[in-house]
Amino acid sequence: MKEMKDFDSLYFVGAGGIGMAALERYFLAKGKRVAGYDRTPSDLTSALINEGVHIDFDEDPALIPDYCRDPERTLVVYTPAVPSEHRGLTYFREHGFEVVKRAALLGVVTAHSKALCFAGTHGKTTTSSLAAHILHTSGTGCNAFLGGVLRNYNSNFLLSYTSPYSVIEADEFDRSFHHLHPFIAVVTSTDPDHLDIYGTPENYLESFAHFTELIQPGGALIVHTGLALKPRVAVGVKTYTYSRDEGDFHAVNIRRGEGEIVFDMVTPWETVKDINLGVPVEINIENAIAAMAACRLVETPVEAMKTAVATFLGAKRRFEFWLKEPGEHGKVMIDDYAHHPDELRASITSVRALYPGRRLTVIFQPHLYTRTRDFAPGFAQALSLADEVILLPIYPAREEPIPGVTSEMVLEKVTSTKKCIYSKENLIKSIHLSNFDVLLTAGAGDIANLLQQICDELKKQKR
Repeated sequence: MKEMKDFDSLYFVGAGGIGMAALERYFLAKGKRVAGYDRTPSDLTSALINEGVHIDFDEDPALIPDYCRDPERTLVVYTPAVPSEHRGLTYFREHGFEVVKRAALLGVVTAHSKALCFAGTHGKTTTSSLAAHILHTSGTGCNAFLGGVLRNYNSNFLLSYTSPYSVIEADEFDRSFHHLHPFIAVVTSTDPDHLDIYGTPENYLESFAHFTELIQPGGALIVHTGLALKPRVAVGVKTYTYSRDEGDFHAVNIRRGEGEIVFDMVTPWETVKDINLGVPVEINIENAIAAMAACRLVETPVEAMKTAVATFLGAKRRFEFWLKEPGEHGKVMIDDYAHHPDELRASITSVRALYPGRRLTVIFQPHLYTRTRDFAPGFAQALSLADEVILLPIYPAREEPIPGVTSEMVLEKVTSTKKCIYSKENLIKSIHLSNFDVLLTAGAGDIANLLQQICDELKKQKR
């Protein structure tokens, strides 16, 4: 790829994706002209348009703006979710444009910075977001490219003109994280996923092992204890472990109560006292440890880290409260992006810990036919921890239907006494018939578009 200084403009195919949006904002801030295509309008595309990105919602190449029609001065960026026969992509390829994946462009950013890269089947959005918040609020600063919108900033992108650091959510899908050049790499989990891409759990693990080979000399790897991963770091790269209860970085003296979780963190150099979680759910103890460990390795002051953790509001759709009525019987609605069995289990378990003895209903939208096919028993086992389960049809994303693969595959294995499947339309029509106590909505698909309607219906219900 040519040097970025050789390009005046960038065109993003799939411009409304959360990962693409951060890059669009970054290059807008760098003075480039930015345009793109997305299939459907959204709140994010509206925000990008207001910020100066030209976005069209039709594949017709005639709509491409004039400033993106010079193959010598325009770089074209796409995501793997875009079909190869996309008319706009076809136009660019046939006319000699340089066309690269989003991950390759992110790799360029990491090659020219000290990158803190957070990888893992789950946990990477929260850990990377918290690390970015720590660096930003400490005054160290960073350029952050995240997979979720931070509620503190209402953005998935943070900008610094002076900081040497970048914070990256390192996505393993389609081996995208192999384009990165980490200075600090964090691996939170390696539970098999994306088997439509990798084929076997062994291949999935191998991709993480290769990721550890990419860490720059003088850098470090921070890996969760107990993983099957066998890192292959270069000479001069230090390796540390972490978890809630053991490892080079871990928690002690955990205190829970009055809606708070406070703990001390043991590091190889000191014990950091009285860390108060801004988002007080159990899984965030070790998420915070991973984020603070990475920031400590780049010499972020301890007190600045503590302040940042206490003020962190989390990323949208990561254990996000939509409704929290007062009183011990007040209705509660929590939304979570969980779309892997282990994530779903962790989310449900966290809700149970926060609201012991309360009746828990989970509305879950499976994401991808292949993931549902591969992990149906695991999803059913996790969902069976709830008192009531409502499933939506599978959200296909980039996939075509697979015969015989439906939400019924999961439902039939769920052991909860109350369970059913609704279409999205029937769900909204039927919400008033249910008297929810604690409600958890989960999934990575367009269930997010239903959350406001669900919440509004809950507010109408009597206690």
